[in-house]
Amino acid sequence: MSILVNALRAIAALQPDSLALTDNKRSLNWADFIAEVDHLTLFLQAYKNEVVALYEDNGIDWVIADLASQQAGVILLPLPAFFSTKQSQSVLAQANAMAVIHSQHDAPLFTSGLSTTTAINDRLQLSALISHWKAAIPPATSKITFTSGSTGSPKGVCLSEKNQFDVAQALLEKTAYQAINHLCVLPLSTLLENVAGVYAPLFSGGSVTLLPLDTIGFNGSSQFDVAQFTRTLSRIKPESIILLPQLLIILCEAVTKGYCLPASIKFIAVGGSKVSTELLNRSRAAGLPVFEGYGLSECGSVVCLNAIDMIKAGTVGKPLSHVDVRIQNDEIIIQGNVFLGYLNHPESWQQTEYATGDLGYLDSDGFLCIRGRKKNLLISSYGRNISPEWVESELLANPSIAHCIVLGDAMPYCTALIQPREQITESSVIDQWIKQVNQTLPDYARIMAWQYFCEPLSVSRGTLTTNGRPVRQAISSCYQQQINDLYKEQA
Repeated sequence: MSILVNALRAIAALQPDSLALTDNKRSLNWADFIAEVDHLTLFLQAYKNEVVALYEDNGIDWVIADLASQQAGVILLPLPAFFSTKQSQSVLAQANAMAVIHSQHDAPLFTSGLSTTTAINDRLQLSALISHWKAAIPPATSKITFTSGSTGSPKGVCLSEKNQFDVAQALLEKTAYQAINHLCVLPLSTLLENVAGVYAPLFSGGSVTLLPLDTIGFNGSSQFDVAQFTRTLSRIKPESIILLPQLLIILCEAVTKGYCLPASIKFIAVGGSKVSTELLNRSRAAGLPVFEGYGLSECGSVVCLNAIDMIKAGTVGKPLSHVDVRIQNDEIIIQGNVFLGYLNHPESWQQTEYATGDLGYLDSDGFLCIRGRKKNLLISSYGRNISPEWVESELLANPSIAHCIVLGDAMPYCTALIQPREQITESSVIDQWIKQVNQTLPDYARIMAWQYFCEPLSVSRGTLTTNGRPVRQAISSCYQQQINDLYKEQA
C-alpha cells in the first residue's frame, strides 16, 4: 500500500478527466495518470525491497516511475544528472542498486556491470545490474536521495514514504494551494522539486508541467540560458515555480531589463542556499511574488516557509506543522519529520531529532533566522553543497602549491586563492593543473577563476595556524577585496 498513490487515487476518482501531468510530448488526465502508475507497478514488483535507480530527464515518465516504485515497495534511487560519472558509479555501488530505469535512447554509460536490459514501454527500459554485496538500508526506506555532494562521495539520505507525504501535506496546508498549476524548474532528482513541486501541487488537485531541463534553460549545473527560461515561462504561464537563489537573480535581472513576468505566477518559492535580503527586496520591488524557505534532505526537504499571509523579511519563515524547531548552543535542531538514517551508516538510524549544522535563532514571533554554518561547507547560489577541503585536497596534490583556499559560498561558481611553494612558479603551470583537476570534478565544484594571494599567508597575520593550516575566517576578512575582485573579473 502506498499512502502517496492512495491519496492521488482518491483525487483521481473525483476528477478523472482533469489535467494532471504535461510534458513536451504528451499530457495525462488523472484517470490515465493513475492507470500508468498501476501498470508500471506490476512491472516493478519483481524488485520489491530492492534498490532501483532512476536516471531520466524531467518528464511524465519520471513521476510515473517514482510513484510506481513507491507502490511496488521498491527503494528508489534518483540519480542527479549533474553528478560526475565517478559519483554516479559510487552511488550505485553504495546502494547496491539492482537495476537502473532510463530512457530508451539514453543508456547511462556509467552502469558498468550490466547483465540484461528489458523494455518497459516505448520510452523507458530497465537495465539490471550485477549485485556484489548487501547494502545496509534502514527499514521502511522508500527513497534514497543524494544531494549534490559536499565531498566526492556524498552520503545517501534514506526517507520513508511518510517522510515525503508529511512534507507535501504540510506545504499544502501552509500555502493553501488550490488546484495549482506548477512548472518544475529544478531537476526532479532534487528532493525539493520532487516533494514540493510534484506531490504538493498534485495533492491540491492541480497539475504539473514537466519539461526537459534544456527546455527550461539548464546547460550544465552552473550554466543557464536566460532567454530560453523566460520564453518557457511566457509559454507555459504557470502559477507556481521553485527557484534557487541564482535563478532568482537571473529572473529578477530579466524583469528589471523589461521582461514581463506572466500574470499567472503567484508563488515563487526560493531556497536551497542562502538568499540575501537585498536580493529579496530587489525581487519584490520588481513585482516578483517571492517567498523564502529553508530545509534539508534529512528532514524530507522543506522545514520552514514564508507564506502569503505570514511573511517576515530577513527570515526563512515559521516552521511547518509537521516539525518542531529548537535552538541548542546557537545550532538549529529539527524534531519530528527526520530521516530514517544514512545509507550504510547504522549508527545514524532511528534518530528523533537532527542537528542541522546551521546556526540561527527563532525571533519573538516564531520566525527562523539563519546566521551561518558551523562547518566549512559552501552552498553555491545554485544550491550545490561543496566541501572546500575536498576540492583543495585535489589541488594540493600538485607539489607546486603550498596553500589554497576554495571560495564560493552563495556564489554561482567556485574560485580559489593560491600560494605557490616557490615564487618562481609560472602561473601557466597552475592554470594547467587547475584545468586537469577540473576534469575530475563535477561542474558545480570546478574552479572557474583563481589568483595568487596578494600577500602570503602567515602565522603573524593570523592567516595560518602555528602548524601551518590556513585560517578560513581570517583569510575571508584579510583578503575580502581580492575575493570580491575574483568574482568581478569573472563576471
